[in-house]
Amino acid sequence: MVCGPVAVQRGVELAQRVGAPAGMARVVVAIDGPGGAGKSTLAARVAASLGGAPVIHTDDFASWDNPLDWWPRLIDQVLVPLSHGQVACYQRFDWDAQRLADWCEVAPGRFLIIEGVSAFRREFRPYLAAGIWVRTDRRECLRRGLERDGQQALDDWLRWQRAEDSYVARHDPERAADLVVSGENGEPWPGPRRPDKSTRSPLAGAATPTGR
Repeated sequence: MVCGPVAVQRGVELAQRVGAPAGMARVVVAIDGPGGAGKSTLAARVAASLGGAPVIHTDDFASWDNPLDWWPRLIDQVLVPLSHGQVACYQRFDWDAQRLADWCEVAPGRFLIIEGVSAFRREFRPYLAAGIWVRTDRRECLRRGLERDGQQALDDWLRWQRAEDSYVARHDPERAADLVVSGENGEPWPGPRRPDKSTRSPLAGAATPTGR
């Protein structure tokens, strides 16, 4: 298991090495792991090394009330259109307003990264070229999450982690992953906030990455 710059390098090499599955015109790589593991940081660095590949955040689909069961919308709005050679366009969930908000178009290119909790779920895998799992100690994930969202979010985070446990038990993403990296690399975790209207570009991948 690798971390830091080596993890980025391995992620880039993986994306460049694998081919898109049948029916997909582009290489879609999932970066999965628990909330607060460092997935968005890794995704941003891998995307930059791939020439600015677009990044889709599962936080644009999930919410505190629906952490995992939003997945059909990502298939319908992103993966199926891409499998048909069409432009993918999805509606972002606004965490502040607690509702669906603006529509985001996925920029064209060879690579696409989907990052976030459950990004490597079984339902997505037929469309994916590879999966990366970011392994980070559970206590560190919680610490990072509360650093970002505040102590008042403790109950939400504990509920979220229970949902993650259920997801991992059913989908076994770490075992199925093509690459497992460490999210504990000694680097400061920036604790970026979720995308909102002030940071989100109409093109996926141009936004400030989320942190969960």
